[in-house]
Amino acid sequence: MKEQKKVWSRRRFLGSAALGMAGIAVLPNLTSSCKSSAGNDLRLGFIGNGRQSMFLLNGFLQIPGVKVVAGCDVYGIKRKRFEKRVKAHYKKAGVDAQVDTYEKYQDLLNRKDIDVVVIAVPDHSHAMIAIAACKAGKHVYLEKPMTFTIKEGQELKKAVRENNRILGIGSQQRSDPNFQHAVNLVQTGALGKITLVNAYVGAPPKPYDLPVEPVPADLNWDLWLGSLPAPIHYNNQLDPLISLDPEEDEKIWGAWRWYKEMGGGFTTDWGAHMFDIAQWGLGMDRNGPVEASPIGDGTEFMSFKYANGVVMTSEPFDEKLTKGVKFLGENDWIEVSRGYFNASDPKFFAPKVEVTEGPYETKIPHQVNFIESVRAGKDPVVPVEIGHSSCTVCTLGNIACELKRTVKWNPETETFIDDTDGAATRLMHYEYRAGWKLV
Repeated sequence: MKEQKKVWSRRRFLGSAALGMAGIAVLPNLTSSCKSSAGNDLRLGFIGNGRQSMFLLNGFLQIPGVKVVAGCDVYGIKRKRFEKRVKAHYKKAGVDAQVDTYEKYQDLLNRKDIDVVVIAVPDHSHAMIAIAACKAGKHVYLEKPMTFTIKEGQELKKAVRENNRILGIGSQQRSDPNFQHAVNLVQTGALGKITLVNAYVGAPPKPYDLPVEPVPADLNWDLWLGSLPAPIHYNNQLDPLISLDPEEDEKIWGAWRWYKEMGGGFTTDWGAHMFDIAQWGLGMDRNGPVEASPIGDGTEFMSFKYANGVVMTSEPFDEKLTKGVKFLGENDWIEVSRGYFNASDPKFFAPKVEVTEGPYETKIPHQVNFIESVRAGKDPVVPVEIGHSSCTVCTLGNIACELKRTVKWNPETETFIDDTDGAATRLMHYEYRAGWKLV
């Protein structure tokens, strides 16, 4: 038996009033907790105006009581695109709107009238900007993976709590009824005791190997590099080209994510989604594995062992190499990915629900939950602690692969065990380039 079910629905969303998508009017019952009165809009600034930011912008603009007032990017043409799209949206709505753009994120954070910042920049700048935002009194919607290093995650947790800020992570699968249904089956014991999880995400990062290209005149490459140790040369795949006349968006995702000097490969890029779902299902939020083993020594996939004996591997559950999660219990199994669900028994399928069309990245219930959380002064679906624990398991896998050995981890103290040479501990962070600091 093999069945695929589209399960994105406006009717089913835990923690939010309704679902919607970019380009479709937000349903009336969303306005109850997001409704604004004169002068009561939440004012948003976007730091990073690339491809993912455009998806997020399309979503946040649909939410009542939200007003986008500023953007920031180190690439001039992407600032212009941001301003153009925001102004076009408000003009169509008959709203007079002033939109300012900045090259330096500090200038945006200095704005006292901005309540929330949306951060969608390369991973190596996540923590530094998010910590600065918290100190500036802003609430933060931060793209996944939460941070580039484990140390950065530890410091960001402190900053969020010490400054009493709301921070939500862009792990939007947690707001998808498909994944919610799967996790509910696991956590209620419907499959029996879970013994194994296959969570396929793809390969770890590789050394940077793109050729040198001239830096565009309106790209501040030094600011793009930020805290990364020099030298890293420019290639357009790192910050993909766009055009405004004719209008043409990025054709690829920023390739920085695939290279160890700048990103965590598929391990963090998709692990922040699929390892995240696995940990949620296993009840390991704010916790984590006690061992991480690398690819090699006769193994093709990373593996993670938890204190209760459950093993999670980065192994695919089908020949298509679908990025998703398979939970194997004593009695039954389920498979889940975006828009797909399969099980050993038809009784585990959820009732058919209404389908909405459009790219997965443009769905907005996760963003609605964040805005509602800011207004209510409570943690969203994925708060900083969960974002950190999910990010940590990804980074542990990369550290094990870098060292080519199994590493032992204490998730309570967030320290390595039996790290006699200190090699694993050193990989929890790196020395920032001169002039840049985390806290």
